[in-house]
Amino acid sequence: MFTGIIEETGAVISSNLSGGSGILRLEAALIPEDCRPGDSIAVNGVCLTVTSLGRRQISFDVSAETLRRSSLGGLKRGERVNLERALAANGRFGGHLVSGHIDGTGTLIKRQPEGNAIIFTFSAPPNITRYLIEKGSIAIDGISLTIMQLSGQNFSVAVIPHSLKLTTLGEKAVGDIVNLENDLVAKYIEKFLQPDMRGAADQASTLNLDLLKKHGFA
Repeated sequence: MFTGIIEETGAVISSNLSGGSGILRLEAALIPEDCRPGDSIAVNGVCLTVTSLGRRQISFDVSAETLRRSSLGGLKRGERVNLERALAANGRFGGHLVSGHIDGTGTLIKRQPEGNAIIFTFSAPPNITRYLIEKGSIAIDGISLTIMQLSGQNFSVAVIPHSLKLTTLGEKAVGDIVNLENDLVAKYIEKFLQPDMRGAADQASTLNLDLLKKHGFA
């Protein structure tokens, strides 16, 4: 589990991802010093398992499913990526619950300065925007951000200078693809509200919208 608070950025050394899967090798300053094979690292928001380590280097196997769901297949040598280690049990929870299991990708369609921030507007498919709410959370390339506005299949986030400096988001140009992960809570609520598949097909779940409203969850 991750929080969407980026620890550092790394650079792609090699991306041998032809044939539907492969190996991704990165260079980073801090994270390789404090992890071991088998650890989970979020790379642009995608949870990957460390397979080997070297001095300032780290490697991952990348599956075909990961390439289908994410933008990792388009990484180029030298490109920077956002990195976050899995949350330690005694760590601070600064962002929101991020699993590292990407729901899909979106496209940057506009960036506009506003005060000390930049407003980024993305388009996304319906299977992602259906879970979005204003002031809710979304992970964009692994960065925990707050949705400031929704309009059809588009949504906007305000990114402050600190986040622009410590992540790759400031380098994104209109037309670039980003990894998106919805808030886990929304997806679980939807699942619980669906008919109970353990019984009859038309048997309603005991968890419904009225019950959520009664207890302050909706």
